[in-house]
Amino acid sequence: MDFKPRFAIIDANTLSATGLRTIIQGLIPQLEVDCFGSYQSMAIQGTDQYVHYFVSMNEIINNMSFFAERKKKTIVLTTSSAITINDFHCLSTNVTEDQFVRSLLQLMHQGHPHGNNMPPASQRQTKSLLSNRELEVMSLIVQGYINKEIADKLNIGLTTVITHRKNIMEKLGIKSVSALTIYAVMNGYVDISKI
Repeated sequence: MDFKPRFAIIDANTLSATGLRTIIQGLIPQLEVDCFGSYQSMAIQGTDQYVHYFVSMNEIINNMSFFAERKKKTIVLTTSSAITINDFHCLSTNVTEDQFVRSLLQLMHQGHPHGNNMPPASQRQTKSLLSNRELEVMSLIVQGYINKEIADKLNIGLTTVITHRKNIMEKLGIKSVSALTIYAVMNGYVDISKI
């Protein structure tokens, strides 16, 4: 049986926690992500089975001794990018989806460049799923090129680009460009500095 790394989200705001879980699972589908309304709820399940903790500010403050020992594994969810806690990674949840995804990507890239220390990204599966041309199209999509620019860059028709784009999303089971961007960066297809 394969080991599936687990992330914990600890936030009393159910909508925020559920949204974050959706984004993270889009980022790394081979992860298990558990949501808890409080540190105490997580403690009942066992605390040290998690690779990372995404934790609301209140839970950090109320359980500082636990999280202080796990600073490298803890990401504090804040309401502003101006709010930080010394030596903790912080992630503002009060930004646009694009800004949030970019911040999350930067955090993940700092801690796990090219997917290091993360569960094996199914690159072999992706390479067998996607053709070389689809990989090229995916790379250009996440770099921000529009369909017409991709067509011009690759010397292919606009409808071909649209077809490739649709096939990529279907084959990978990804529904948004943000999720595709996360996937491409975390699996080493595109360097974060190019997006």
